[in-house]
Amino acid sequence: MAVKQQLTTDKYTLYNGDCVEVLSDFPDECIDLSIYSPPFAGLYNYSSSDNDMSNCKTYDEFMQHYEFLISIIGRITKPGRMTVVHCQDVPTKGDRLIDFPGDIIRAHERHGFVYHDRHMVWKEPLKVAIRTRSKGLMHRQIVKDSTLCRTALADYILVFRKKGENKVPVEHPLGITRYWGSNPPPSEVYEQFKNHKDPSTNKWAHYIWQKYASAFWDDIRINNVLEYKKARDKDDEKHCHPLQLDVIARCVELWSNPNEIVLTPFMGVGSEVYGAVVCGRRGIGVELKESYYNQSVRNLKDAETFDAGNDMQAGLFDNEDAEVEDVEL
Repeated sequence: MAVKQQLTTDKYTLYNGDCVEVLSDFPDECIDLSIYSPPFAGLYNYSSSDNDMSNCKTYDEFMQHYEFLISIIGRITKPGRMTVVHCQDVPTKGDRLIDFPGDIIRAHERHGFVYHDRHMVWKEPLKVAIRTRSKGLMHRQIVKDSTLCRTALADYILVFRKKGENKVPVEHPLGITRYWGSNPPPSEVYEQFKNHKDPSTNKWAHYIWQKYASAFWDDIRINNVLEYKKARDKDDEKHCHPLQLDVIARCVELWSNPNEIVLTPFMGVGSEVYGAVVCGRRGIGVELKESYYNQSVRNLKDAETFDAGNDMQAGLFDNEDAEVEDVEL
């Protein structure tokens, strides 16, 4: 196993190394859930390493490299269990959109996965326009020529299920009772039903499920991310933005049981492992870039002492500066 650094506790294991090389040594059918953001296919570069998928010369070369990882994830995932991919349509310099989500779907279907579900994470257009300086989102473009206007592109949460029978059901005997998001039900509903034992009449749990079951997740706290600025190297592109912890926690609680193993092959600053740990799962993360790995180690120390208690918001970190720059780690 090509590992530069490794940290193992009873709650998580972190690897500093190439995810393809590290995961190639994992045994078959050992992972209960995986969740991650792949590099956005030529949109950003994270390091100068030849092993970094973001450094592929062409989109086709990237997909070939990425599909090899998908095949490994297919081998190590338990039958009937999920892998969750966070992605986005990729804009090009020629003002053309690449259907990156569609290519991800087709690649998974070639490697033993069934395309199961999709959620869209809403983005506020004005904030995206300010952050990206996209001409297509500017009001003056409507005035000048609306044929060049474009929406604030949503993030996609693609959910795949590995073919085969799931031998251990993912059960929620009381429903989902911890809400991760910006719009909880009234506090009086929480107080009335927080200890309610009948899932058929628990209005609190029903409210949460109605939010999670929506195809449009418009209640994600965009700034609810882990610390990442200290992980930057001086020559990094200024676009770093980890995946929101609300998204991660929802996926972890929806598609895994307590104490099961949650994997992320692109760990970045540790967001998915953090989300797994605070939700009572065990996390495994692999990260190629040393500065990101080191920040993950620092972030995961906080996860070990996190206690959501009965906080209906179940908030983690609200990084007020995170919206300024955008890319998922």
